Amino acid sequence: MEAIERDCGGRRVACERNELPADPSLHTQPTRLPRQEFAALTAASTVRKMIKDRPRRLDLIYVNQPLYFVTFTTRNRKPIPSLEIARLALQRYARDGIEKFNVALGRYVIMPDHVHLFVRGGRIFRLSPWVGGLKRAMSVALKSPKRWQPGFFDHILRSDESYAEKWNYVRDNPVRAGLVKGADDWLYQGEIVVIDRA
Repeated sequence: MEAIERDCGGRRVACERNELPADPSLHTQPTRLPRQEFAALTAASTVRKMIKDRPRRLDLIYVNQPLYFVTFTTRNRKPIPSLEIARLALQRYARDGIEKFNVALGRYVIMPDHVHLFVRGGRIFRLSPWVGGLKRAMSVALKSPKRWQPGFFDHILRSDESYAEKWNYVRDNPVRAGLVKGADDWLYQGEIVVIDRA
């Protein structure tokens, strides 16, 4: 008879085909998984496949007005043709967001090939469309279609301390890149709305 391996109770056991293992504790009966266990296994498998490629963005966040830290980059890290035009477009988009949609863009830094910003919206605020609109507005102002890499990185900040820490790190990016000697010397940063974390 042909030898095969069976998974018996979480252990791999060598068996002869059509024979049960000698240890009675390893005998298993084929059974159907309860519906909840089957759903959990299926969900876990799906999540593993999604993480392998790209995780799906959450549609709803159950936090009252979360503060997001967002970063997006240029396609192939090509430099933004005019940081000043990009800054003006970002400011215009942010002012419109306040007036029309109750979305507050806080601090931001525009680097030669990426943008960091902090944003907070109301209860119905959806981050993906907002960031997509900002990228489009900046591309139109720069007369540079397909300027941005698809997608973006975002992180929900959990406290005043993390906001201050993240901002201090971000505002020093131009210094670390050797673009200026002091963070305050970088012209392409600012704060549209003072976001109070309390």
